[in-house]
Amino acid sequence: MEQLKIEKYGNELYEALKSNSVIEPITSREADITIEDAYAIQNHFIQRRIKEDGVKIIGKKIGVTSKVVMDMLGVHQPDFGYLLSDMIYSDGDEIDVTNGMIQPKAEGEIAFVLKEDLTGPGVTTADVLRATKFVMPCFEIVDSRIKDWKIKVQDTVSDNASCGYIVFGGKGVDPRDVDLTTCGMTLESNGELLHTGAGAAALGSPVNAVVWLANTLGSFGVGLKAGEVILSGALCAMVTIKAGDNMTINVGGIGSASCRFV
Repeated sequence: MEQLKIEKYGNELYEALKSNSVIEPITSREADITIEDAYAIQNHFIQRRIKEDGVKIIGKKIGVTSKVVMDMLGVHQPDFGYLLSDMIYSDGDEIDVTNGMIQPKAEGEIAFVLKEDLTGPGVTTADVLRATKFVMPCFEIVDSRIKDWKIKVQDTVSDNASCGYIVFGGKGVDPRDVDLTTCGMTLESNGELLHTGAGAAALGSPVNAVVWLANTLGSFGVGLKAGEVILSGALCAMVTIKAGDNMTINVGGIGSASCRFV
């Protein structure tokens, strides 16, 4: 894709974010767009956020980790995006759905906080466990600047992997003290159990998802840095958010995270 088009679509996504509006799917306008083109658009979008909004990269997120979503998007591997310093909420916070949200949905995930750098290729599960300071439960509030969530994988990659906000749970746990493959998760809204899941939903284990990310980024000469937060992928289906919802996730052996949307 020509650089002018990369900048055009990156600018469209940035302006949509700033104006709480949507754009037509990029794939409906560029039939031949590649994944590499999409990551170039994502990069332009992120660089505008850094330069014009003064935000910093604080970590990375992994998306499309479940077979159901891969089949929906017609792909056979995950994608990634960047976590920025203005995306963070804490356990129990109230979140205004009119503040920077367009068509948000909530996912329950396990977040990894690193104490050591990880640079692929060649990163293993043992490397990830050694490099992780702690894991914690979190909500990822996914959002899309693409109209009606009519996305193909190139659309969501361009749109920073549909990242919106993150709500972190109250405390961290050593990843070696819990079975991250079999740990169960429940997602409740307004006291009603909506979904259940387990660590195995994310590429067989959230650790595998972080391994994939470290090795994929390593092929581009990019590493995961000590202090960064890595979101390892949803453990159950997305839930549409509306004002008045009180949501909680509980992850066995790790803890809980909750928030209220207003």
